[in-house]
Amino acid sequence: MGESLKNHSLIAVGAEAALYKGRFLNLDVVIKYRLRKPYRLNDLDLQLRIQRTILEAKVIRTLMRAGVKVPPLLYVHPEEGILVLKYIKGSLLRDVVHSGSIDVSCKGLNYVGKYAGRMHSIGVVHGDLTTSNVIITPDNMAYLIDFGLSKFSNRIEDMATDIHLFTRSLESAHYKWKDFLLKCFLRGYFNEKGDEAAKIVAVAKEIRMRGRYVEERRVKKA
Repeated sequence: MGESLKNHSLIAVGAEAALYKGRFLNLDVVIKYRLRKPYRLNDLDLQLRIQRTILEAKVIRTLMRAGVKVPPLLYVHPEEGILVLKYIKGSLLRDVVHSGSIDVSCKGLNYVGKYAGRMHSIGVVHGDLTTSNVIITPDNMAYLIDFGLSKFSNRIEDMATDIHLFTRSLESAHYKWKDFLLKCFLRGYFNEKGDEAAKIVAVAKEIRMRGRYVEERRVKKA
C-alpha cells in the first residue's frame, strides 16, 4: 500500500485510532490506523485490532448497500488495522449547529434520524452517535462517520442506547437548541423506522431514567 498512499497528514488522534488525510488511487482519502495498546499482550492486541477492523469494514459496507450516507470504503488491511475511506468535504454537524445555522442543522438532524432508523432496521447500531460524528457537506447532505464502536445487533436496548447517547450529545453540546434539534432528529427517525420507533424511544427514556437514578444514589452517598 505504501506506493499508493503518500503525503498523508495527521487529522486527529483518539483513544482507539489515528486519522490521516492523504491520497490513494488519485482520490482524497482518510486513513484510519487502529492504534496498538501497549498494556495488552501483543498477540491479544493484534487479534482485537484485526477483529475490530474487519467488523468496522463490514458495518460500513452493509450501510453503503442499504443507502445510508457514509464515506465509501476503498481499502482494508486488517493485520495493520488500516481502513481507507473516501474523504468527504464538509463541516461537522457540531460546528454547523454552533455557527447558528439552525435551518441547515435541522435538515442535517432529520437526515441523521433517517439514517439511524435505516441502520437499526438492518441490525446495525452506531455505538457513538453524536453531532461530532456527522459531516454536513456544502450541499447540506449528511454523512455518518466513525464506526469504531459499531456492531451488528437487533436488540431494542442497543438501538435505544444509540438514541439515548445522541440525546445526551445534544444536551451537552447544544443545550440552547436541544429540544428543537431532538424533534428534527426524531422526525427523521420515526419516518424511517415506523411503528417500532416509539418502542425504541421509550426504552431510551428508561435508560435515561436509570442513569439519573444511579447518579442520584451516587450523590447521596457522597
